[in-house]
This record gives sequence, structure tokens and C-alpha cells, in this order.
Amino acid sequence: MHITGDHAELVVGGRLDVRSAADARSALHRAVDQGEGDLILDLRALDSWDATGLGVIMGVHRRAGRRGRRLVLRDVPPQMHRVLVATRLHRILTFAN
Repeated sequence: MHITGDHAELVVGGRLDVRSAADARSALHRAVDQGEGDLILDLRALDSWDATGLGVIMGVHRRAGRRGRRLVLRDVPPQMHRVLVATRLHRILTFAN
């Protein structure tokens, strides 16, 4: 898993799973805490995620909300979008075109 970007826009790539969750959580929380406005997560380079990775995304969503920010997901791969729809999380999360 790799994350590049700054406190306003991050690109997440590789696998977001139980092995990478702690590092991803730290990097994403740091971005939320240091910025203002929307935090955009570009997921086009994300190969896969598991339940732990999805939990990281939801935790970042909640943290952003508590800080008056909004987490926005961009370019979610189709197979991951299907998971969000199946779990109804697409109703909670915000997506960019």
C-alpha cells in the first residue's frame, strides 16, 4: 500500500488490508488533522481492500466529520464500489465524479 499527496488530496494505491491498515490510518488521520475543507481520496490505484481497510476508510470519514471536513472518494474501482453499494455505505460516503 502506498499513499501520496497532501492534506487536501491523497492517492491511495496497492492493497488496503489488515497488513497495511495501521500505516494507512496514521497517514490519513494526519492528513485530516492538518488540513481544511474536503479531503479527497483518489482510489484509482487501489488494487483491493478487505474489511479492515474498509474500516479505515469509515474511521477517516468519521474523523473528518468531527473536524468539520468531508471525506470525498474519487475514482473508486468498480469492484470496490459494488462492496460499498452492497453494504449501503454508498449512502453515507461522498463520491466525486
